[in-house]
Amino acid sequence: MRLTMMEDYPELRPAKVETTEQPETAPKNTFSELVSEAIKTLLLALVLYFAISAVTDRVRVENISMQPTLYEGELLVVYKLAYQFGEPHRGDIIVFHHNTEPPEDYIKRVIGLPGDTVTIQSGQVTINDQVINEPYLASVPAYDGSWQVPQDMLFVLGDNRNRSSDSHVWGFVPQESVVGRAVIIYWPLNSIRILSHDDIVQAAP
Repeated sequence: MRLTMMEDYPELRPAKVETTEQPETAPKNTFSELVSEAIKTLLLALVLYFAISAVTDRVRVENISMQPTLYEGELLVVYKLAYQFGEPHRGDIIVFHHNTEPPEDYIKRVIGLPGDTVTIQSGQVTINDQVINEPYLASVPAYDGSWQVPQDMLFVLGDNRNRSSDSHVWGFVPQESVVGRAVIIYWPLNSIRILSHDDIVQAAP
């Protein structure tokens, strides 16, 4: 009897498996990636900060002159481009640079526009001989006077008329000194609201 050998059937021989060594993958530098992402996030935050700061400002109310509309300690958003694309309106609450020493920012309400004649007498404010309606006042003014508003100037008063240093004391505000219009109270949380101008100074019916 003849034994069958694998050599007699070469096709039955086990095939040799060739193995190739895989190059080792270098471990990712996780720390470098984290630093890179942190830098990108920081740069984005800076861009957003400067973009927002170019359009708005944040202001803290420091005194009682605008009560009961604004109270001490409240934080406001001021829209700095409000008058780049439009004109001030009677009733706007504005922030402006006042020429005190040292310089300070004041917040008041616009009452008179360029060319207006503002008269205060017997507790009533009139603009160009029309009595205006001011539902936001703490109390009616206890002083009298008349002012002709020059070009490029504004006549401003505090809502707390008898506790406010304003145009009836030191004169007019140059429009170029206006920082912007107060639009939102954002702090404290229980005081958050939009400073709409539905109560804008208008001639009383």
